[in-house]
Formats: sequence, structure tokens, C-alpha cells
Amino acid sequence: MADFTTVNRFLDEARELLPAAVALRRRIHSKPELGLDLPLTTEAVLDKLRGLDVGIVRGKSTSGLVVSLSGAKPGSQNGRTILLRGDMDALLMTEETGLDFASEIPGRMHACGHDSHTAMLVQAVHLLHRHRDELPGTVKFMFQPGEEGHAGARHMIEDGLLDTDPKPDAAFALHIFPNFKAGAIAGRPGPLLAAVDTWTIRVKGRGGHASMPHLAVDPVPVACEIGVALHAMVTRRTNVFDPIVLTCGKISGGTASNIIPETVEMLGTLRTISEAARENAHQGLQRLATSIAAAHLCEAQVEIRRGYPVTVNDASFVDFARGVATELVGPDNYINMPAPVMGAEDFSYVLQRMPGCMMFLGVFPDGHADHDHVASCHSNRMILNEDAMAVGIAMHAAIAHRFLTESLRD
Repeated sequence: MADFTTVNRFLDEARELLPAAVALRRRIHSKPELGLDLPLTTEAVLDKLRGLDVGIVRGKSTSGLVVSLSGAKPGSQNGRTILLRGDMDALLMTEETGLDFASEIPGRMHACGHDSHTAMLVQAVHLLHRHRDELPGTVKFMFQPGEEGHAGARHMIEDGLLDTDPKPDAAFALHIFPNFKAGAIAGRPGPLLAAVDTWTIRVKGRGGHASMPHLAVDPVPVACEIGVALHAMVTRRTNVFDPIVLTCGKISGGTASNIIPETVEMLGTLRTISEAARENAHQGLQRLATSIAAAHLCEAQVEIRRGYPVTVNDASFVDFARGVATELVGPDNYINMPAPVMGAEDFSYVLQRMPGCMMFLGVFPDGHADHDHVASCHSNRMILNEDAMAVGIAMHAAIAHRFLTESLRD
């Protein structure tokens, strides 16, 4: 019963801290920053941590921070350490939410909830700081830039920020999810999010006049045929239980309606949840593009840029975190996810180094009737239920407190 009381105490106190979290989230939301250098966001975090007895280490290659809170309980210096992570960067897109605190910077928007991640983590520092005399170990808070395609987590790892003593024994992160019930927690063991790679295919033919295609080698229909063949590969050459999601997001070529261009360029992404499927897809891309092009007297160059690896949740840690979540929000508000989400996350780099997991926090906004049709992450109309952030604050604190005071369950 003691643990149940502690978890619910954290939720009550998180609700007290919610106004501060909302204010910080809106401050960050209105001034979104991109990439690895986020001076305004970093300053906002530091501003709200002033006066707390914490250690702060800054990165060399990014504006990332690792904040350390050492427990005041006797023997804490010999206890375990857990890492809690929140990402801070925004997306290159124009906001169309109509919010009073909408982005003030054209072409930038917090459409993936990183503003809320940062705000929740700051208040989790405050919440655990209140109870540091109960902590027999250390909590590290990783405020990370550059998740949206810039591999900020990898940069922070390469800067050595995760290797400073005491090194973390485990890691945990929350990501908001507008399509889940507000205040619900969702997770699964094993693959949670996919690996993502970006591919480019350049089809080269021979340009000419549109009235005389027989005197040219037209790459446009060849590129179209390659696109159809790639999607057939996904459905006919892939194990349905080891999925591949392949998308061609852009095809470009040509300058005028009466000119057959010399080249066409195709750009897309590839998402997989196993290295075997990833390698098979890489080989298939190369084989189909070059073979189809050759069959039509064209040439095809294929370039594949490997992105984030699969985000793999440690099964034991998921079991542990599920126990905390069900005490915090009740068993009816914990969602066992039947399958991974095919988005990607650079928290995967952290989970390659230590056990841990990422879970989703439902933030379904008020005033919507259908969970399936509310604007999702990466939508220019994405909004979230700010009240649910109290659950996120409490979940961070409860995970850290429980991990430091108990052994993981078998």
C-alpha cells in the first residue's frame, strides 16, 4: 500500500504543478526552434530550474542539457541511476491551429508535442526535488534537441553526456499521442517504433522533343513503373508479420510540357521493425530500380541513407513501467499496444545502451468525438489536452522513485 500511496501523492502534486507546466509549454510553443541549437528553449528550461539544487551539464555539439538530481537519502551515492528524457525541437511546417499561443515564427511549429515533453520533464524535476530525501540514488533528466531528423540523442551520447558518473542504469521517456484517450498510458515490449531510412532514385534517360519519343529515352514512365513495382514488392515479397512501410513522397523531373526530360528523381522513406526486413528492403530497392531502368534503356542510381534504428523496449522494464502506470491511472487507462507504430525516434540510440522503454501519453483534446480522426502528430492542426500533462509529470516521477527504491520485477 505504501507504493500505491506514493504514486497517488505524485499525481496530486503533479496537478498542483500543472499550471507551471502549461505556462512553460505555451512559452516554448510560441517560439519553436529547429535542429540541434535551441537557445530560446534551453534558456526557458534553465530559467525554470533556477533555485533547485541540481547539477547541470551542457553539450559540446548541441544545446542539450543533462540535469542531475542526487537523492538525499543515506547511501544515495551508491544507489542506482535512472535517465528520464524529453526532446525539445519543433518541425519545419506552418501552424494552423488558431491557438492564442500559436507559433510566432512562420514555417515552424511544435506539431509533435516536444514542447509538452519539455514542460512535463521540467516539472518532474521540481516534483522529485521535493522528495529527494526519499531517493536512494540519482535521477538524470535529458533535455534533448534535434530529435526531428537531426539525431540529437546520438550527438549527446557522442558528447559523453550519458557517460558521466553516475552512469544511468536504465532510461524512460514519454511521447504524447493525440489519438489516445487523455491521461491514458500506452506501451508494449519489444519494437515500439520503426527504423527509418530515406531513399533517392535517379532515373536517367535521354531527353528530346515530346512529339518524337522514339528518338529519346523517356525516364518518366520508367520512374512510374519503378514506383508501382516497389509497392508490389512490399505486398508480395515481405512477410506480413515483419512489416515494411515504403512511401514515395516526391517525384520530380522535366521543365515544360513539350520536353522529354533527361532525368527524373524519386524521393521516399522506408520503415521497418527488424534488421532483416530492413536489409531485404534495401536489396529490393536496388534490384528493382536498376533492373526496371535497364529494361527500358535507362540507368538508375539508388542512394539509401540509414536513419534512426528500431526503438526496442526492454520487456522487463515495460512490465515494471506498466505496473507503475496501472497504479497511477488505473488498469482501464493502460493500453497494451498490439503492434508497433511505424514512426521513428532517436531515443532508440539511448535504448541501445541501456534497458528501458518509451511509452505514449494520451492527450486526446476536448471537443472531438472520434479518436481516429483527430489531428495527429505532425499535423499542422495538432492540438493536445494540456490537463493530461499532469499524468505525464507524475509518471516520470513515479517511474524514477520506484526504480530507485525497488528492484525490477522478474
